[in-house]
Amino acid sequence: MVLAWLVALPFIAAALIALTRRHAAALCTPIAFAAALFGCGLLLSERVGIADHDVMQWRHEWVPDIGLALSLRLDGLSFMFALLVLAIGLLVFIYARYYLAGSDALPRLYLLLLLFMGAMLGIVLSNNLLLLVIFWELTSLVSFLLIGFWPWRPDARRGARMALTITGAGGLALLAAVLLLGHVCGSYELNDVLAQADGVRHDPLYPAILLLTLFAAFTKSAQFPFHFWLPHAMSAPTPVSAYLHSATMVKAGVFLLARLYPVFESSPLWAYTATLAGLVTLVGGAAMALIQRDLKGLLAYSTISHLGLIVLLFGLDTQLSTVAALFHTINHAVFKASLFMAAGIIDHETGTRDLGRLRGLRRYMPHTAALASVASLAMAGVPLLNGFLSKEMFFGETLAQSMFGPFNLVVPVIAIVAAALSVAYSLRFVWGVFFDGKTPRDLPRYPPHEPPRFMKLPVEILVALCLLIGLFPQQCIGRLLESAAWFTVGGNLPRYDLSLWHGINTPLVMSVVSFAAGAALFFLRRNAFRHHRTLLTELNASEIFDRLVQRLEQSAGVIVRVFETRSLPGYLAWMIAAMLMVPGVSLVAPGSWSGGHARLPLDPVTPGGLVLMSLLAVGVVLVRARTLYALVMLSTCGLLVSLVFVRFSAPDLALTQISVEVVTILLLVLAVYFLPALQNTVEPLPVRLRNGVLALAGGALLGAVAYRIMTSAPAAGIAPYFLDNALPGSGGHNVVNVILVDFRGFDTMVEISVLVVAGLAVKALLRGLRLKSPDAGPDGRPWSSQSHPLMLAILARLMLPLTILVAVFVFLRGHNLPGGGFIASLIISIALLLQYVANGVLWTESRIHLNYRSLAGLGILIAAATGLGSLTFGRPFLTSAFGHLHLPLIGEIELSTAMLFDFGVMGAVVGTTLTIVSHLGVRDKDMQSVEKS
Repeated sequence: MVLAWLVALPFIAAALIALTRRHAAALCTPIAFAAALFGCGLLLSERVGIADHDVMQWRHEWVPDIGLALSLRLDGLSFMFALLVLAIGLLVFIYARYYLAGSDALPRLYLLLLLFMGAMLGIVLSNNLLLLVIFWELTSLVSFLLIGFWPWRPDARRGARMALTITGAGGLALLAAVLLLGHVCGSYELNDVLAQADGVRHDPLYPAILLLTLFAAFTKSAQFPFHFWLPHAMSAPTPVSAYLHSATMVKAGVFLLARLYPVFESSPLWAYTATLAGLVTLVGGAAMALIQRDLKGLLAYSTISHLGLIVLLFGLDTQLSTVAALFHTINHAVFKASLFMAAGIIDHETGTRDLGRLRGLRRYMPHTAALASVASLAMAGVPLLNGFLSKEMFFGETLAQSMFGPFNLVVPVIAIVAAALSVAYSLRFVWGVFFDGKTPRDLPRYPPHEPPRFMKLPVEILVALCLLIGLFPQQCIGRLLESAAWFTVGGNLPRYDLSLWHGINTPLVMSVVSFAAGAALFFLRRNAFRHHRTLLTELNASEIFDRLVQRLEQSAGVIVRVFETRSLPGYLAWMIAAMLMVPGVSLVAPGSWSGGHARLPLDPVTPGGLVLMSLLAVGVVLVRARTLYALVMLSTCGLLVSLVFVRFSAPDLALTQISVEVVTILLLVLAVYFLPALQNTVEPLPVRLRNGVLALAGGALLGAVAYRIMTSAPAAGIAPYFLDNALPGSGGHNVVNVILVDFRGFDTMVEISVLVVAGLAVKALLRGLRLKSPDAGPDGRPWSSQSHPLMLAILARLMLPLTILVAVFVFLRGHNLPGGGFIASLIISIALLLQYVANGVLWTESRIHLNYRSLAGLGILIAAATGLGSLTFGRPFLTSAFGHLHLPLIGEIELSTAMLFDFGVMGAVVGTTLTIVSHLGVRDKDMQSVEKS
């Protein structure tokens, strides 16, 4: 359960912040801090076992039918990344408290950061690949909210949309890769996938799995050509940048490569794709970082470059390249988080991040200058700092690789160039901001000063780690790195020396050359990059992305102009055409019309009824302008359909059909009253031809489907099961009703829930609607001067108690004879609906004091309580129980819990139907009379 608590803690803390809304400003910081601190304690309590290469697992079934389980795994690799997520998150929470001091947005920032922390922990601890995808997508969604944290800023909205587009596409690619992996391995559990690594590499689907996985990793970790979203994400608050874009989110792609490394290693496609993408990203990001004017923009492009270095190391074919990649992952998280926080301090105290205006701040902020200088030198790879050690390992692995044959030296040369660029932009960060002798100019906040003491504390801790890891690497992170690398390479880890000094060797010479070249490049940067800036501006990837989005919008506009005609008949025509094409393809397949079932004998009444229904349907079309005549024909056609059900021994369906027809016709009559007069318009000939073709095709399709079902469907199917188990399983002779309230009771409960939600939505749409009472009907004939005819009103009042009595009778007999709660609810709805039609809404509601919304909700609660009652006895949800009771004078009667469920169905249907009616039939003149009175 420790692993489950690790993942759940941030979400619980986020929920607490959301629930304590009134006091969130005071409680959000201690809640977030406590969650991260307690999470670190839980994680570190398992460090001994992880160092011994033990694996801790926890599993709980979730959706076993699709292979999705709440399955978590803690090994050396996940321990390292989880420690980064929690520890740096803890420092970011402290920093954010002072960065947004006094801001009302601080609770929202903590809530989103906690959600992101939980999602990242879910990624690194997932043992089920489908679960990993869920958390992966959650990080994309939460990062979208964090990048767009200040929605009034156009750059924030643009950066959030861009990040979500790119990383969301990568999430879809990862889902496809995971589904293919599950298909190949027969399981989505990481243990099974890693155990079948050889089989995956030899499967024909392997190239697709690999490329989709790399696409997902490259989009998340901002690799070329998907790198451009990261600089635009710098519009987020600096705590977000320090957490997401240095230590966590961008490392998710790195983690994915490390986690699946045993599956993809020793594959040329893996090696060359990762290596080439890493090389381009490494150099391109470093070059762009040098020419940035924005402080966070410089750090963003440097992050892209260092991520390219890590991906390049994963692609190299050397023994220790993976160790170097993980080592640099730790180092980069430490010094880059401190640099982002330092940049936030500068922005917070000066009001700007423009490198053209920031200069000479050492005299105003000496402590911050010292911290930022150490972190920048670590980023440049200066000796005695952590960045130097991982850079030395990187140089050594570029020399050891042998992937490019005669061009092997190209990789070390590119590595030197990239290292020189990193020295140059690191010097620009430190020298240009703090040590340039010029006076700061045009600062929005002048004079700048040191930030609050505890705002610098996280930076001090991270800078101290840069020094400690650089001086004592083995003692600080030796066991952590060794355990993570051991699980990454699948246990085949060669020996290596993690020490400060390895003597004078080629990597050291490469470092010296890069330092000299970087220093020279920094002092000559204006001339050296004058043309380079122009070239990179013309090849701006974000502008290419914007042009692609604009092209996509233009293409979508063309499609919208074709389909978005603002014509209801046009929309229906497209929908009907699509519905005809999809099933129509299967009907023209060879052999689709074969079937060996015998036909039922044809009596004279059946074809006569079919012909009459056809004539009535044609009549509805011909007299559609005379609405009342059309409704009469339509209701007669529905009556004939119910007779068809009687003819084929389906009395429940017949009763339901008759009830639905009456309710529908009454509602249509009520709606017809408020319809405006019809316009005498003649449709163009092409439109009439289109409608005729669609109508004939629709009728032919439905006839063909019915014929195919009759001739080729199994004669028995699942009917014998219900017939055999209805009485012994539920105590009912009416199999149809037993299916609704017992066998498929959960379906019925979902259906009534949807019905109630739809009713509430209709009520919300009709709220405040005041319908004008028309003088004439849709056909132009004047309405009667009597709004509520006397004979109809008297008959409706007489019918009400009789109809309710019939409904009670139908309800009580439903378990064994035709009837039930749904039919009874329709009968009650008819009785009450007739009152509304005959006497008006206001008159009826003044005498029937019933809250229909509460009735609908009570119906759902009764149905749900019936299902929950079975759980208390250890039976599945909605399992019914029945028994027989002998009463004096009455005799033996049957009692069943299904009757309670049926009662809930009746309440939900009656409440929803009358909720709609009570808001649909209010006339403007009725409201005026009420207002006058």
